[in-house]
Amino acid sequence: QLDMESNGKEVTQDGEQVDYPTGPIIWGSEGTNGQHSFHQLIHQGSGVIPADFMLPLNVPNQDDTHHAMLASNCFGQTQALMQGKNFEACYADLEDKGLDDDERRRLAAHKTMPGNKPSNTFLFDSLTPKTLGALVAMYEHKVFVQGVIWNLNSFDQWGVELGKVLGNQVLAGIQGEAEKESFDASTQQLIARFRAANAPK
Repeated sequence: QLDMESNGKEVTQDGEQVDYPTGPIIWGSEGTNGQHSFHQLIHQGSGVIPADFMLPLNVPNQDDTHHAMLASNCFGQTQALMQGKNFEACYADLEDKGLDDDERRRLAAHKTMPGNKPSNTFLFDSLTPKTLGALVAMYEHKVFVQGVIWNLNSFDQWGVELGKVLGNQVLAGIQGEAEKESFDASTQQLIARFRAANAPK
């Protein structure tokens, strides 16, 4: 919310259309869950997606082995983003797999990771209210500075208003209080499907 709502804008403070990207998409997950979802896109996707990794050095009441595994995966991901692995190294790794040359080349192309992908790693002693507050303050400052650089008003949220207004109109349609002709064909069908699925049985 902080980042995308504040700087997800297409006009400057003066109402002029911007001609540069603003407001990055922000998402994340805890532990190693991201490795099987969005890490693939960060590592091998065609765009550059900066990533922040955060790791408490000490976690009370947690198995030390488990925490060491999570930390090593965190550091391994950031190392992979930085260094990558070129085609030649991937091709060499497949030497003893009993594959013919064409198959080795095909697989090596899929395993190649370009590296040089930007990331930050934030280490802190433990996650406390003070630490969490410091992290939030850091990101608030980042968002404010980006808004100044991009000449955006980071403190309005007009982009969500239209959806709220239309949502109220659609609710009237779902409740049978609005003529279906007042909606476009797509929304009419969505309302009809919802009403049919929720009709008294």
